[in-house]
Amino acid sequence: MQVPSAAILCVGDVMLDRYHYGEVERISPEAPVPVLRLRSTRTMLGGAGNVAHNIAALGGRARLVGLIGDDETGRLFAERIAASGGIEPALVTSRHRPTICKTRFLAAQQQVVRADEESALALQPEEEAALIAALRMAIGGAAALILSDYGKGVLSPAVIGAAMAGARDAGIPVFVDPKTEDFRRYRGATCITPNLKELAAAARLPVVGEAGIIAAARAVMAHAEAKAILATRSAQGMILVEADGAVHSVPARAREVFDVSGAGDTVIATLALAHAGGLSLPQAMHIANAAAGVVVSKVGTATVEPAELARELAETDQDEPPPALRSLAETEVAVARWKRQGLSVGFTNGCFDILHAGHVALLAAARAQCDRLVVALNTDASVARLKGPARPINGLADRSAVLGAIRHVDCLVAFDEDTPLDLIRRLLPDVLVKGADYSIDEVVGADVVQQAGGRVFLCELLAERSTTRLVERITSRA
Repeated sequence: MQVPSAAILCVGDVMLDRYHYGEVERISPEAPVPVLRLRSTRTMLGGAGNVAHNIAALGGRARLVGLIGDDETGRLFAERIAASGGIEPALVTSRHRPTICKTRFLAAQQQVVRADEESALALQPEEEAALIAALRMAIGGAAALILSDYGKGVLSPAVIGAAMAGARDAGIPVFVDPKTEDFRRYRGATCITPNLKELAAAARLPVVGEAGIIAAARAVMAHAEAKAILATRSAQGMILVEADGAVHSVPARAREVFDVSGAGDTVIATLALAHAGGLSLPQAMHIANAAAGVVVSKVGTATVEPAELARELAETDQDEPPPALRSLAETEVAVARWKRQGLSVGFTNGCFDILHAGHVALLAAARAQCDRLVVALNTDASVARLKGPARPINGLADRSAVLGAIRHVDCLVAFDEDTPLDLIRRLLPDVLVKGADYSIDEVVGADVVQQAGGRVFLCELLAERSTTRLVERITSRA
């Protein structure tokens, strides 16, 4: 993931997360409650503070706008920010409320009880004015805006409105982790990231199965005039629904989950950072899903380090089944992941109608030129335009099934145009492979690849091997 040099602005409810760890060995004689023998205590940045901490941990820069009290907890929060590095605080200190603190008592990695220190007082006019002034100062030069809404009052309509207006003026994307049932508060957001409970409440629709989730996402997306909804589904992964109708999903890897505290913070931090770094929303979702998988395997409000994320992405890649036909968006995600891992990506294309030894030799030679090979297949309509109405002999589903069984192939994608030029422009492979019956200046996309720093490889073909010859032999014998 390319980490942007500009900062990500985080605005929302900040809090301190305090964890007391111990063991339960008996029940209190005073009341039927467990007695926790304390052995250690940790304090961590919580809420929007944890979002900023995740950005910093991944190598980004975060600017944090929030509200703290003039108290010891607030001073400890500021110390944690200074110790984390990579966070530029723009905090407003209030005389009306304490710093929010969530204290959790754990035994055997399970919460026994949680105690919250916070005020139910509505946001005061002077606090609101100070927050708006702080975010207006902080938004200059930011690459993206995150609104981290924990429902504690910082994100009032006026604060949200000022933040959205600032983002529009700056031309930067806005990501929202919602807490309200009315997503219209975030009108114009680039992406809103509810969990299933939040999505169901906002849409007032059931979210049973993927069809239900997609329908609910489209309903709230229309109300919020948002560009996308990313529904997080815990152990089931994520579903991204975009305003243009596109739907993308990614499963979660099976793992032992210790703590889901702050997992949503990790998701939105990684999503915004990846998108600000130039990745599409589907690509950014894939990375955010991997980051969430890492953080839920840790105890407490945790962050993800770049090396951990890289390992998770590599292991996810190893878990993939044999290649099946992917959408363009899924192919972009795979290619981006391989490039982040330092792997070279090759690309070749063809009809591959009746697979023969010449095809296998071409694929083997292509794979020898790269670490991962993408094979683009002409759709049935495209083949018919190129080869005539009697072709293809085998439909796209059959052709992709056969090619997917070839060990040299890592990814399959189809294209309906006469040439794969648009695919090549979108994927920008490191190596473009074509048969030696072409010259480089005849290879579609050669100039695109070379201008991007890649190369073209012309593969020697086996003589007298072609699908056309096979068809002629079959028909002549018939």
